[in-house]
Amino acid sequence: MNTSRTTIGKLAKWSAAGVGVGVAAYATYAGVTWLRYGRVPSSGEESDHLLDGFMATYDVVDHHHTHVAAPADVTFATAYDIELQDSPLVRAIFKGRELLLRSKPDGITRPRGLVALTESLGWGVLAEVPGREIVLGAVTQPWEANVVFRGLPPAEFVEFQEPGYVKIAWTLKVDPLDEQHSLFRTETRAIATDVGARVRFRRYWSFLSPGIILIRRAMLNSLRTEAERRVRQGLGVDGAAETPSL
Repeated sequence: MNTSRTTIGKLAKWSAAGVGVGVAAYATYAGVTWLRYGRVPSSGEESDHLLDGFMATYDVVDHHHTHVAAPADVTFATAYDIELQDSPLVRAIFKGRELLLRSKPDGITRPRGLVALTESLGWGVLAEVPGREIVLGAVTQPWEANVVFRGLPPAEFVEFQEPGYVKIAWTLKVDPLDEQHSLFRTETRAIATDVGARVRFRRYWSFLSPGIILIRRAMLNSLRTEAERRVRQGLGVDGAAETPSL
């Protein structure tokens, strides 16, 4: 009995210590992110000229890339229709935001596929290079419990300066490395339209950006796995079996 109590006591202390370390690490991350807000490093060779045309200056940026053993057209098609809702991690992150901000669940039946889903939420396509890159954008107030995304025509998006909002633009981009390999990139940029929005967005980004970054990484893993599966199984860019030519 005493041994069991001792073991339970140790486990409780270890659990508490683990939670304490996690909280401390999260607090450190939030503090560093707060201090770095607005201090965007030069993107150098990875500069995206298509994205630059819509948001050349920004408060925050988040970019990721991965090498994929699949042709560029297959990788891009896979990115276009990847199913983020299938990821338990992504679902948990969205649920966490819902609980944290006390938002109402989305009761609308949404289309499948990343781009179609995003457009159904209000985002607009700002530019697209078929089979290689797409830029999506919206103006929003991300700190709201039930966030609303408003897509705008490209020229209006560039000129938009209505106070109290954040402009966000993000990309899906694929560059061919050779006939059977490609490099996938995704980049997100955001800028507040006035001081008040900047204060609120800085707080939001400092505490909730870890979830956003985890979603991006989960997308890369899912995309790479699915694109390479399509190649192994001889599937077309749409994920369907290709019909042999006669």
